[in-house]
Amino acid sequence: MSAVRQPDEVLLGFARALRAAGVPVTQDRAQGYLAAVALVGLGDARATYDAGRATLCGSPDDLARYDQVHEAYFNARDGLPRTRPAEEGVPTLSGLPLSEGDGDGDGETDDPVVRAMASEVEVLRHRDVASLSAAEKSRLSTLFGTLHPRPPRRRTSRHQRWHRGTVDASRTLRASLRRMGEPADIEWRRRGNKPRRVVLLIDVSGSMSGYADALLRLAHRFTHGGGVVETFTVGTRLTQITRALHFRDPERALVMAGETVPDWSGGTRLGETLKIFMDRWGQRGMARGAVVVVFSDGWERGDPTLLAEQMARLQRIAHRVVWVNPHRGKSGYEPVQQGVVAALPFVDDFVAGHSLATYAELVEVVASA
Repeated sequence: MSAVRQPDEVLLGFARALRAAGVPVTQDRAQGYLAAVALVGLGDARATYDAGRATLCGSPDDLARYDQVHEAYFNARDGLPRTRPAEEGVPTLSGLPLSEGDGDGDGETDDPVVRAMASEVEVLRHRDVASLSAAEKSRLSTLFGTLHPRPPRRRTSRHQRWHRGTVDASRTLRASLRRMGEPADIEWRRRGNKPRRVVLLIDVSGSMSGYADALLRLAHRFTHGGGVVETFTVGTRLTQITRALHFRDPERALVMAGETVPDWSGGTRLGETLKIFMDRWGQRGMARGAVVVVFSDGWERGDPTLLAEQMARLQRIAHRVVWVNPHRGKSGYEPVQQGVVAALPFVDDFVAGHSLATYAELVEVVASA
C-alpha cells in the first residue's frame, strides 16, 4: 500500500498540475492557496475548491482550465488525488506529436520523431527564461533535473593513503617493524581534499523577477548536489533561505523560500545587503575560502562606491567570486550598469545566466573553481 501523502504535498501537486496546464501559478499564489486552505479547512471540499479559484487564478481565462484540472486531478467521489505525475527531474515529452501507428510494428525508432523531440528540448534549453510562457516554464522545470552540480574541492593539510605520490615513511617503517625488520612494501600518501563551501547570493529585485524562479531552482540543485551550500536572497534586505531549500521536493522548497523572503520584486541595494552579509556571516568565516556566486543584473539603487568596497572585502577572503548576469549572454549587451561597473574589478568570472544552457556552464565553472 502506498504511503499517505501530506496535505501540503497534495495541494502543491495540484498547483504544479495547474502550472503545467498553462495557468501562471506563481510562488505568491501557491503560498496564498496553502494559507487559504488552512483557513477554510481541508475537509470542506467546496470551500477548498473556491479557495483555489480565488488564489490560483489570475484572469477569467484561467477559470475554465482550473475547473478542468481540478476535475482531472481530484477524484470526484472521495476527493483523493489521482496517481502522482512523473518524478521531478525526468523530462517528459508527452506533449510532442507522435507518428501514426506509434507502438505498432517491430518497435523500430522513428528517426524524424526522435530528432523533433531532441530539437524541442535543445531549443528550450537555450531560450531566455524570462521570455517563456507558463507552460514552457513548467516543461523547463523538469529539465533542471539534468543539471548535476559538483562541489569544488580544496586540499587539506592531512594526508591519506594513495597508490602513488610521496613516500609515507612512518607507515613504511611500521610495516617493516611488523616483519621483524625485513624490508616491506613502500607505502605512499598524498594530500587529502574536501568539498569547498559554495555561497549563492540571488538578487530578487523587480528587475530580476523574470529569473527568480529559475535561479531558486538552480540553487535547489546546488543544495542537493553535495558539499556545503549556503543561499541568500538580496534586494532591499538580506535573507538566508538555506533551510528552505533543504526540502527534497523543489516545488515545496520554492514555496518555503517564498514564505521566508519578505522583499520579492522590490528595489536593489546590493552594497548595503552585501555589507550586512560580510559583517554578519562572510567575515566570520562563511565566505572565507568559499566560492561565492552573485546572481544579479547590477541595477544598483544604492551607492555604487559602497558596493565596490564590499566586493573588494569579499574578494580578499573568498577563494573565487563569480558574477552571473542574465543579460551577459545577449547580443549587444554592454556592462554599463553602475552596479556591474563597480563590481567587475573584483570579480574572477563574469558569466551569462539567462537560460538552462548557461546554468549548465555555470555548474562547470563552480565545479572547477
